[in-house]
Amino acid sequence: MTTSEGLAGLPTFDAPGDKGPSNADQALVELGRYLSSAGYQHVAITPLSHAHNNQRSGNGTARDLRDIFGWSRPFRREMVTPFEFELMQSAEILTAHGELWRSRVRWSTLGTLLCAHSAYPTDAAEAVFFGPDTYRFAQVIERHLERHAGTVRRAVDIGCGSGAGALLIGQACPAAEVVALDINRQALRLTGVNAALAGLENVVPAYSNLLQDVEGDFDLIVANPPYMLDPQQRAYRHGGGRLGAGLSLKIVDAALNRLAPGGTLLLYTGVAMVNGRDPFLQALQQRLSSLPCAWRYRELDPDVFGEELLKPVYSEVERIAAVALTLHA
Repeated sequence: MTTSEGLAGLPTFDAPGDKGPSNADQALVELGRYLSSAGYQHVAITPLSHAHNNQRSGNGTARDLRDIFGWSRPFRREMVTPFEFELMQSAEILTAHGELWRSRVRWSTLGTLLCAHSAYPTDAAEAVFFGPDTYRFAQVIERHLERHAGTVRRAVDIGCGSGAGALLIGQACPAAEVVALDINRQALRLTGVNAALAGLENVVPAYSNLLQDVEGDFDLIVANPPYMLDPQQRAYRHGGGRLGAGLSLKIVDAALNRLAPGGTLLLYTGVAMVNGRDPFLQALQQRLSSLPCAWRYRELDPDVFGEELLKPVYSEVERIAAVALTLHA
């Protein structure tokens, strides 16, 4: 693992062949600052609801910055100011769309944070997703930190994506070292941008598969891994295993060996329920029943991404539920 000096003096751990933060990254931070100063706010919703909104009459092209950066709608050059267009050009996020333009980056708000992530639709292999799962994941983290922020000296967000989990921890625990891990270079880039925009110098993006090549133990490990069955096996979406829980189980196994005494794992994920059974919970019971740890498992939402059940890979699945695991070493 190699280090380089990142945005705002932030050290980042780079993937092989990575050249580190660029001028475009800094321009993207400046764009985020501009949007924040303009009072920009947007809540990221499910892809299906997003599609419904964009298909409504009059929503074919953007009318304001929220349409451009929240709804990923194409826009006419004259709709934005020369300064705004120059910022987008410098950030290298513009794509020609016939005679129109589109941004390859979206911006969504999470509390006081503004987070850059991939534009809709998130079709690319290295897309960085942000949506309702992110907000539920944030609630799990915030609930824990309300009581335990003072105990966190070193934390890690496995599969950080936009960095939302790491940012929340860094914000609530300013004296803690917070490592944000991913194998997706674009995720690490946007996490660095989002950390710099939030002024969080204690959040360190790092290239790692699970906790590989990252040393030491952690007081807090958080993860919001992909849990869908994706035939294209896109990294941000595909959970692996028979029903999408493969990566979630690997994270549990990795965390068990890296939690400091008294440390906590917070895992937010989704479970494909079959014949009234929770196969992820059954796997956890087999793994954890004989170990000296305390854990709590709860269902946060009984029915998410219901449209996925129409796909052949989900032919035996009744529903997909959002769940949270809290495990104390």
